[in-house]
Amino acid sequence: MASIGAGSDSTPGQPDRRADVELRLPADSAFASVLRTTTAGLAARLDFPIDDIEDLRIAVGEASAMVLPEAAPGSDLTCRFFMAHAALTVSVAVDVDHDVTPDFDSFAWQVLTTLATHATSDNGSGAFVITLTMESGHPEIGI
Repeated sequence: MASIGAGSDSTPGQPDRRADVELRLPADSAFASVLRTTTAGLAARLDFPIDDIEDLRIAVGEASAMVLPEAAPGSDLTCRFFMAHAALTVSVAVDVDHDVTPDFDSFAWQVLTTLATHATSDNGSGAFVITLTMESGHPEIGI
């Protein structure tokens, strides 16, 4: 069952801040479109230009494409969104039951790091997390 709401206090990649929005979906690629649409909606809320919104939608799709194959059976895809002035940070995570070595030479990672302003990967504590930030090229926008 998908759920959306205010984020939790414990967030990989953003330990000192509670997520503005948290989305939890079954770890199944059939739900990736929900994640991409939510991301686009939040970026639009921040008044991102359409080109930045589309870049962010693609980058988040690539992040989910990297984490979903590693998900433990029956686990969820958890996405946390951190909104700031002219920036949106998205953390995409799945629980894993094995060691994960991210493929930084993969097409998905290359696309993600080309489109996002900043991207990181974390694979500790039983989770595989990709966090990316998109800063709009238009600093006059934001919340």
